[in-house]
Amino acid sequence: MTGDADDLKDEAAERSAIGRRLDGIRSTPAGRLTLKIAVGTVGAVLVVAGLIMVPFPGPGWLVVFAGLAVLATEFHWANRLLDFGKRTLAGWTAWLGRRGWTVKILIVLVAAVAAAAIVYYGVKLTFHIDLIAEARKLLTR
Repeated sequence: MTGDADDLKDEAAERSAIGRRLDGIRSTPAGRLTLKIAVGTVGAVLVVAGLIMVPFPGPGWLVVFAGLAVLATEFHWANRLLDFGKRTLAGWTAWLGRRGWTVKILIVLVAAVAAAAIVYYGVKLTFHIDLIAEARKLLTR
């Protein structure tokens, strides 16, 4: 049990060391501006990449939230937006948790059909490959 407490203390010490390092960078005007630019660039790249990934199967929203978390270290508006996203996600999760299995299965099916349609049309429009026609060819061999 004391191992858990020691791990928590080590994590807190690491966080405070990072915080002290960031405070040292923020202590000069040039450091503050450089940190804002670096954090803004990395956060914006993550958010944009996540938004591009949202319609495809994968961690799109996770990357968007990661980008907002990075931006929230330097920008108050990003912190407020991240808090709004957390509240919205918690509300959606709570709403879904109160629904029966029929609604949950229906939501999963709709999401799967939407993901399949996005992949199908993405491949068809990008690579000019009709996945349904290709599957028919494979099945009729």
